[in-house]
Amino acid sequence: MSLRKFVTSKVFFKQVALAIIVIVVLCFFALRFLKFTTNHGDFVEVPELKGKNLELVQIELTDRQLNMVVQDSANYNPDYPKYSVIEQQPEAGSLVKEDRKIYLTLNPSGYRKVGLPSIISSTLRQARPTLEALGFEVGTITYIDDIAKDEVISMSYKGIPIEAGVLLEKTSKIDLVLGNGKG
Repeated sequence: MSLRKFVTSKVFFKQVALAIIVIVVLCFFALRFLKFTTNHGDFVEVPELKGKNLELVQIELTDRQLNMVVQDSANYNPDYPKYSVIEQQPEAGSLVKEDRKIYLTLNPSGYRKVGLPSIISSTLRQARPTLEALGFEVGTITYIDDIAKDEVISMSYKGIPIEAGVLLEKTSKIDLVLGNGKG
């Protein structure tokens, strides 16, 4: 039998029709299987977690069959309690599938500690931006008799003399003792 006769024969058309029916049936069952296994159309709303502590967050996410992943936080936010959630991804109110991971950023216990720079023998004009760039604040400025006008003679924190390299929390107020230019 030639190829032309085979393509126009009833057997060929029956085989093509049977193949189309099998493909349609397989696609139908594959789509039903996917809809069943992926819970198509079933969503869970992400709760508002900002400001809540980790134990309460764990309970809320477990009740909604969501998982949490805690990410580290480098920036302390004084508006939130210590160790509470300050950011979440996805945002509250988002619709997600069950077992979705919710990424949380926690508020640390305080500002991170930074090493105090060496500003002894620097002028106030140099010392102030150096301290402020690291997150410190210039506290009380007192003057003593010294030939170097506005030169940093010593530093203290809460009344205790400190040296360069000491680790202090950001936003700490550093008190400076400067020379008044009278030798």
